[in-house]
Amino acid sequence: MANHQSSEKRIRQNETHRLENKYYAKTARNAVKKLRLMTAKADAVALYPEVASMLDKLAKKNVIHKNKASNLKSSLSKYVISLS
Repeated sequence: MANHQSSEKRIRQNETHRLENKYYAKTARNAVKKLRLMTAKADAVALYPEVASMLDKLAKKNVIHKNKASNLKSSLSKYVISLS
């Protein structure tokens, strides 16, 4: 158990950040799934920028790796383009 005031504060901060990161990562995962299940090109084209923005923000905050965000955006872009 922590004995210093600063380490106790750090434990509280880590828990808060962990929960926030978990929420935003889960929200982005759900958005990616929603986009992958779309069959209408117009809807997918409208949703893609929002999903890409979510992934970029997660990468910027180091919740996910920047290469993972890039790979997801690339595969989603290919999928959106392939819709007819």
